[in-house]
Amino acid sequence: MPPLRRRSNGAGAQSSVPPHPGAQATANPVATASPALPRVTVVGLGPAGPELLTIATRTVLATADSAFLRTRRHPAAVGLGGVECFDHHYDASSTFDEVYSRIVEDVVAAAYESAAGGRGGHVVYGVPGSPLVAERTVELLRADPRVDVNVIPALSFMDLAWDRLGLDPVSSGVRMVDGMHFAEASAGERGPLLVAQCWSTSVLSEIKLSVDTDRVGAPQVVTVLHHLGLPDEWVGTVAWNDIDRAVVPDHLTSIFIPSVGAPIGNELMALDGLVRRLRQECPWDRRQTHASLTRNLLEEAYEVVDAIDALDGARADGGVRATPQADGDPFEHLAEELGDLLFQVYFHAYLAAEAGRFTLADVAKGIYDKLVARHPHVFGNAELTDAAAVEAHWEEIKQSEKGRTSVTDGIPNALPALALSAKLQRQAGGVAGIELPGFEQERAWVAAALAQLPAPSGNPGEVIGTDDQSEGSVLRQVGGLLWSVADLGRLLGVDPEDALRVTARRFRQHVLAAEGRAGGSTDA
Repeated sequence: MPPLRRRSNGAGAQSSVPPHPGAQATANPVATASPALPRVTVVGLGPAGPELLTIATRTVLATADSAFLRTRRHPAAVGLGGVECFDHHYDASSTFDEVYSRIVEDVVAAAYESAAGGRGGHVVYGVPGSPLVAERTVELLRADPRVDVNVIPALSFMDLAWDRLGLDPVSSGVRMVDGMHFAEASAGERGPLLVAQCWSTSVLSEIKLSVDTDRVGAPQVVTVLHHLGLPDEWVGTVAWNDIDRAVVPDHLTSIFIPSVGAPIGNELMALDGLVRRLRQECPWDRRQTHASLTRNLLEEAYEVVDAIDALDGARADGGVRATPQADGDPFEHLAEELGDLLFQVYFHAYLAAEAGRFTLADVAKGIYDKLVARHPHVFGNAELTDAAAVEAHWEEIKQSEKGRTSVTDGIPNALPALALSAKLQRQAGGVAGIELPGFEQERAWVAAALAQLPAPSGNPGEVIGTDDQSEGSVLRQVGGLLWSVADLGRLLGVDPEDALRVTARRFRQHVLAAEGRAGGSTDA
């Protein structure tokens, strides 16, 4: 087949391509007026070498004026040397979603370039295997309103897999899942599963670690399907613990799991059932309300923070452990505390379900949708290059979603006072008309305010008072000092809540040591 090259995308060609609906509208609006959309014909290269290419695929590629391959890293591409490919996007992109998005944009641009050049606005796009199986770029193209997409089916790797495994997928009830998302895709499944996209040792390791092999029905052996239809094809059973060591995987590697132990979804469903039973049969649980559980929720959250602090004994406070070390593995302790906190989430969700307000599924779907929407740099086309840009964009999205008119909206007053101060100071930084003091100005104010504090009279209640309106009240003076110290922490990049917590825990260690020297008990 003669070499096929895509014309250079000059300024004129670029301007004739309408923007994707998810992108900002920057293109010439006149371009969208044409009723005839450029066409993209998608063909599949089959699961192995050129001998498994269908006649339809061969014909379309041989007669195409403009053709592209998603990747040349496929056995059937060896005979298509003149066809341009998109492998450069794999080398230049940091995520697969970014790769796929860029490929789709290039294919659409090529279709419009073909139309502008009088070549009919028709391009051919070839993908490995079948275009209808595990092919994200085809999904994106079919959903793209800028082009008319025609898909020509082809042989899939699954067809070879069913033959090698000797089973009928319909009667056996096999489900195919993506190895890169195995934990969530297999949630609640008992098998059998055909796991595709097992392209690296790390993917196989994640699959192995996501299954609790102590569970009844957990896989003991699996079948590895490697390079099906090629001369070096290898199909063999291996022990579950050896799946990331039995073969050097690549993009033509899959595994077949006859049965799966209870994955994460089963454990979560079991917890949901437990909460339901406790609510029905336990007198204490039956009495609880959202309000009565508030204290428990806060305590469990703080205990999680303590468990996280206990993970690292050598802290930046001079080598003193910030919190008393729990006996045993600190990660097991963290897992336990996270479980206590998770129970609170399940309990509140069940109370709401009883009232007909929402369910646990609504909670999970809500946070899933929110996180996807607030990470356009991961799930969309936004370019956010550092953590600061992500945080700023997050706040913009929150204000837009919730119709907030103030940067203070959504900051709970129930936060600990230092954390509340730090949060307000951070949020106010971008508000016109608000000018927070600089470091030297704030430090000088703290020194002056300290000098103006009155000496205690011996009656703490009288000194502190309750007057928060008078400029001279000690309550306001101390509050202003703490506020300014929190602001100094912001300027120094130190969270005041964390700083004070570390100091308080150092003092706790000091008290425990003093009690030990005095022969007192250290049990609290």
